[in-house]
Amino acid sequence: MDECEASEEVLYSDTMDQYRTFQMCERLLHHPAKLANQLLFQIPPDRQAMLIERYYAFDDLFVREVLGKKLSKGTKKDLDDTGKKKLQYLSFQDFAFCAGQLINHWTLGAVDNLMEDMDVDLDKEFLQDLKDLKILITDKDLLDQHKSLVCTALRGKTSAFNEMEANFKNLSRGLVNIAAKLINAKDVRDFFIDLVEKFIEPCRSDKWTSTDVNLYLTHYTNSAHILDTFK
Repeated sequence: MDECEASEEVLYSDTMDQYRTFQMCERLLHHPAKLANQLLFQIPPDRQAMLIERYYAFDDLFVREVLGKKLSKGTKKDLDDTGKKKLQYLSFQDFAFCAGQLINHWTLGAVDNLMEDMDVDLDKEFLQDLKDLKILITDKDLLDQHKSLVCTALRGKTSAFNEMEANFKNLSRGLVNIAAKLINAKDVRDFFIDLVEKFIEPCRSDKWTSTDVNLYLTHYTNSAHILDTFK
């Protein structure tokens, strides 16, 4: 108050005026286009844009807590239990980024830009094709070939090479099984949990860096492409 050179009464009155102004203005925020055309409040365009953006912005911490949950009477109890979930260390922004990747690469809109409003449906044909990857882990010779190609490409490029070589078959089975099951809606819902359990946690246990993970997955993919089965 000393910095503002104002009394407590003046600050209180000004704050209450701001609340009352917002209450009158809020009805316009329900229809943002009307905000620019109204004459009651003299709000510069940049302030209008900021007001609309903040009014409709998600609170990341709250959205992270309710992400994937059906809001009901039991939601509070569910939120209390969230800390025990395997995905608790991930932020809402992490999920938002992953969702963007799925929309851009796995949806019907991603494979056919002429199809409007199809960014919410995963491409069933693509998910069906993923089932063909099962041969990478069911055919022993192919599994061995794939491992040999990946390990040859990785040798000398990472300090985690020994762990990558030793755990290759388990990690490959984990990834392929996750991919092959995505045709089922229930398994799509468990996608992130499965990735954490079958791939991320084993990598973290072996102290892989993010660079190690990117390197491994890059060579895992590239090596699969040069196998005769997938050429």
